[in-house]
Amino acid sequence: MTKRHIALALCALALVGSGVAAAPPISVPMTRLVLPGHSIQKAVDSSKPGDTVLVFPGTYHESVKITTRGLHLRGTGPDTVLEPAEQATDDCGKRGNGICVAGTRTRPLEDVTVSDLTLSGFSRAGLIAVGTDGLTVRRVTSEKNGVWGIAEERSERSQYEANTARDNGDAGLFLANTITAEKGATDTRGTLISHNRLEGNRIGVTVRRLRDLTVASNDITGNCTGVFVVGDENKPRAGALTVRDNRVVENNKYCPKTARLPFLQGSGIVLTGAEDSLVTGNTVSGNSGRSPLSGGVVLFKSFVGVASERNRISDNTLENNSPADLVNQESTKRANTFERNSCRASKPAGLC
Repeated sequence: MTKRHIALALCALALVGSGVAAAPPISVPMTRLVLPGHSIQKAVDSSKPGDTVLVFPGTYHESVKITTRGLHLRGTGPDTVLEPAEQATDDCGKRGNGICVAGTRTRPLEDVTVSDLTLSGFSRAGLIAVGTDGLTVRRVTSEKNGVWGIAEERSERSQYEANTARDNGDAGLFLANTITAEKGATDTRGTLISHNRLEGNRIGVTVRRLRDLTVASNDITGNCTGVFVVGDENKPRAGALTVRDNRVVENNKYCPKTARLPFLQGSGIVLTGAEDSLVTGNTVSGNSGRSPLSGGVVLFKSFVGVASERNRISDNTLENNSPADLVNQESTKRANTFERNSCRASKPAGLC
């Protein structure tokens, strides 16, 4: 021990002896490593706010529930794979989900990040977030799940970036105020869905009963419907959101009708029962079908009869969509506007 170390130790002892409390130890974030054959959930449960759980390449047959704020669950890329356990023992897995990020009704779970892994074959959702604030999901591949690739409800300020969602039973990305209850739209406070690849799903992106959200610069192809913005008679109304700079091409897969919707095929961007939204700068081509919702950009009265109002469709490039590039099934009194779009055919005529 050097003279300096001895002096520091004596000073610390003097402070304690004089009744002056020493500073509490600084909590340093840890990285916990998970190797094949080990439990991701155990590492998550052992973590504290700010820690990282780093999962090495391999296939892990388990579901993971995250309830620690500020946690970063990170794989090493597509070769870090989560698949269902043979028999789920946790509530996340029993509900058919791969990763559950869960806050409470009174306290949102803040600043969780999930990145760089693959979620495959879960009966409900690859990843589902409920009651979160500031969630980031980045470079996650979610495929062949029974309902949604990635889903959220009752959440704010989320960021979904550079993910791939393909061949899921319903939406690749599904965002809603609530999944089951009938309530008015909630304000997401700026949720962003950007630079994702969404292919082979029933719907690429579904935004249901939400406000203040942006869907931007995504590649959306091979679904039954590309983007679906859904509102209804509840108040506040859905809307006040932006769909911009997306590539929405050949979403011509056929999906049978459901209790709420007719069959879907050939729909690019659809707004039903939405207000005050902007659809701009998108490339929408080759979406063709005979569904009531078919076409390039489609405004359609919601299935409980609520009109879309004061939406602006501007500066989009549309071609080879059928029955038309622009479809407005609303009354002309609803003040939806179509401006500076590059297109050839519209219903009614004169929108291009």
